[in-house]
Amino acid sequence: MDRVYEMPEEPNVDPISSLEEDVIRGANPRFTFPFGILFSTFLYCGEAASALYMVRIYRKNSETYWMAYTLSFFMFSSIMVQLTLIFVHRDLAKDKPLSLFMHLILLGPVIRCLEAMIKYLTLWKKEGQEEPYVSLTRKKMLINGEEVLIEWEVGHSIRTLAMHRNAYKRMSQIQAFLGSVPQLTYQLYVTLISAEVPLGRVVLMVFSLISVTYGATLCNMLAIQIKYDEYKIRLGPLEVLCITIWRTLEITSRLLILVLFSATLKLKALPFLLLNFLIIFFEPWVKFWRSGAQMPNNIEKNFSQVGTLVVLISITVLYAGINFSCWSALQLKLADRDLVEKGQNWGHMGLHYSVRLVENVIMVLVFKLFGVKVLLNYCHSLIALQLIIAYLISIGFMLLFFQYLHPLRSLFTHNIVDYLHCVCCHRHPRSRVENLEPSFDAEARQSVV
Repeated sequence: MDRVYEMPEEPNVDPISSLEEDVIRGANPRFTFPFGILFSTFLYCGEAASALYMVRIYRKNSETYWMAYTLSFFMFSSIMVQLTLIFVHRDLAKDKPLSLFMHLILLGPVIRCLEAMIKYLTLWKKEGQEEPYVSLTRKKMLINGEEVLIEWEVGHSIRTLAMHRNAYKRMSQIQAFLGSVPQLTYQLYVTLISAEVPLGRVVLMVFSLISVTYGATLCNMLAIQIKYDEYKIRLGPLEVLCITIWRTLEITSRLLILVLFSATLKLKALPFLLLNFLIIFFEPWVKFWRSGAQMPNNIEKNFSQVGTLVVLISITVLYAGINFSCWSALQLKLADRDLVEKGQNWGHMGLHYSVRLVENVIMVLVFKLFGVKVLLNYCHSLIALQLIIAYLISIGFMLLFFQYLHPLRSLFTHNIVDYLHCVCCHRHPRSRVENLEPSFDAEARQSVV
């Protein structure tokens, strides 16, 4: 049977420039078991079951406010997860009543997981057979410091399975930062003020913590893929371990500080936290308004202006939710076609961590000075010191990753040491610091480590 080829419509494929370069034929990609899809589905179901169980317990104990907030956080994140999967798979334009019904009852991730497993088993049974319908994909890779253009064939079934993986990666971030973060923060707050730790709440907090850590780790990986979409990127176990430790320390210390601060000031802490979130939310829109650019129309061709606006607002809410608890690793740019700033902006990262460090110190000082009856059996000074040290250690792991473990660090025109040298010592012109975007010229591709 003749094989049908297609060139995928990807922004990273330039057919004109590719013909001028030497193309190396790479090995066809092998399909792997979708562990990430199963793990994401397990986290979703586990957190949903434990949240509904705690709602039942709170209702039984007539704790109306606790029940309402727990249910609200679960429902909001679950609805956003369903909308994300429907949007990625474009189900509204397809005749799939069963899938839409499962999404309607908030079980969309389960049916999607079954679809992915069926696709994997189909590929496994047909292993070794050539697919009649394949596409050609080209990516750049750095091999021994040299940039090489590699081309390989991707079967239609493997591409479909990859689409499922990408959908679940985005779903995990939605669940983590729009559901698990507020849920974990609130359950910690309830535990702190009630001085009780029931088993159901512990299970819910464990699921939420794992979900947040997993979502933050995926956030870094997706940020690298989006910024360098022309390159084939591979992260080794050491790089993933460094990212996981960095994100775990950053998020846990930040959330614990927020909980202690909220438990100390009660309702007085709400204006500060709300103002913090709104500043992050409106920052991209203020920049978009000042740029005078028009609203992007390439998000979905079937969307109206209202639909595009709703999608952009949802993306901004997710962006604000991520930056509220940790660094998003991407800078949202609504005036850009890709909606993100692809330059490696060290200044934005440095500003984020500087502001967050000052905020954390202020909140810890408020807890130390006014949190008299929050924790009676522990030294408040020791708790405050440990939380700040944990946050500083997370920053250290972040610097370690970008300085030595980033897979494409040789593309940086400036690295972490250069930026700190410019900021702290003032030995170089300030203009060198303000534009720290990666250059793809041959001289800039040498390793700076």
